[in-house]
Amino acid sequence: MNKQQNILIIGAGLCGSLLALRLGQLGYRVSVYEMRPDLRKVDISAGRSINLAFSDRGNKAMKLVGLEEKVKSLCIPMYGRMIHDEHGNTFQSNYSGREHEYINSISRGGLNALLLDEAEKHENVHIYFNRKCKSVDFEKTTALFEDNETKSQFIEDADVIIATDGAGSAMRKSYYLGKKFLFSFSQEYLTHGYKELTILPKENGDYKAFKNALHIWPRGSFMLIALPNLDGSFTVTLFLSYNEGEFNFNNLNTEEKVLEFFQKEFPDALAIMPNLIEDFFENPTAPLGTVKCSPWHYKGNTLLMGDAAHAIVPFYGQGMNASFEDVVVFDTILEKHKGDWETIFKEYEKTRKKDTDAIADLAIDNFHEMKDHVAHPIFQEKRKLEMALEKTFPNEYSSKYSLVTFNEDIGYREAMLRGRAQDKAILNLLNDKKIDLNDDLKIILNNVKKETEAILEDDRIAGLK
Repeated sequence: MNKQQNILIIGAGLCGSLLALRLGQLGYRVSVYEMRPDLRKVDISAGRSINLAFSDRGNKAMKLVGLEEKVKSLCIPMYGRMIHDEHGNTFQSNYSGREHEYINSISRGGLNALLLDEAEKHENVHIYFNRKCKSVDFEKTTALFEDNETKSQFIEDADVIIATDGAGSAMRKSYYLGKKFLFSFSQEYLTHGYKELTILPKENGDYKAFKNALHIWPRGSFMLIALPNLDGSFTVTLFLSYNEGEFNFNNLNTEEKVLEFFQKEFPDALAIMPNLIEDFFENPTAPLGTVKCSPWHYKGNTLLMGDAAHAIVPFYGQGMNASFEDVVVFDTILEKHKGDWETIFKEYEKTRKKDTDAIADLAIDNFHEMKDHVAHPIFQEKRKLEMALEKTFPNEYSSKYSLVTFNEDIGYREAMLRGRAQDKAILNLLNDKKIDLNDDLKIILNNVKKETEAILEDDRIAGLK
């Protein structure tokens, strides 16, 4: 195989920069074109999430490219959800009963910059900014770009084009508009949007709230969350309906209305957000959508990867991790088939799509869990029981959250099917009073396992597994 083949990557975000780094390490000639300015020189956050949840699947990718220790320095461990009620009372719900399992808050910009720096250390990798992809000729393996500064247009050709240009992918649009093959595409939006806000650090740089948790204010039909940053601040995100309910993004149009809303629903957050009004009216409100499509590839010429193939809503904290895992899976198949791009692309999609569909569905599930279910007594009872089972039987039980987040060698689909069955089993047993938190944990574990297997068997018979 000739590794001097030219690979063109569209998009230098998290997935594109990681892919460029890995392909650079493997000796390919890589050109990356990014429509935005270089984030290492210009602040381009502008209302996008400036921090993300980084966990084991993402870390597996960092191990692959040798960056685990460098990335660790950008991370703030979050051991669980800190739940805030309407009166400002809090309690922590841990993510796992195993002490070594936790997620991390990480700077999107800091991580992206690190990946770009590492990719550019390879002389066979070249990254170009302010180059917007207009369209892709997937039959000729060429892409049309426009220089954002000069407005001139130019065509780049390559042996292979891989699009990692996000939910609004230009190549996916070309697939759809080209009508040269049967291309399925769906884009579904939640009725909710989101807005980024900030809790600034204290004057001495300390945090105004507990540092090592993901803070959440669940309110049934909407919620507020906050993730810590290294500088002592928190990035706060309001998830709210555009037009439903007493308060919504469409009617929060005056300072008085915004203050009334926060005073009623999030008084403890309001108390540490003197900059709320400025943030609220300066930062955009953005939609939340899920993208699914197929096929991801055209012959051996072009491939969609990351959000370009499977954008998801952020409620499982797996968007970035899933895109990083894409690169790990792709790397394995790339090595296996040695330059037979059509076979590589086919096997990659066959291997990966069922898992990305699963995490998209799980993310929607977690949206409802976070804004509503976490405040329900039976859910809290279930989580207490799961934490006790994980702590007491660390090798025998993992909750759905743990299967998805901390078991990087299990596919998302397998984690979803087993995790949903376990959830149903525990809730059924609790609701029917067949188990109690005071029972012997070994007996509870056996009952949960038995009920879970019965549910999985029903799913198998129904063709769901």
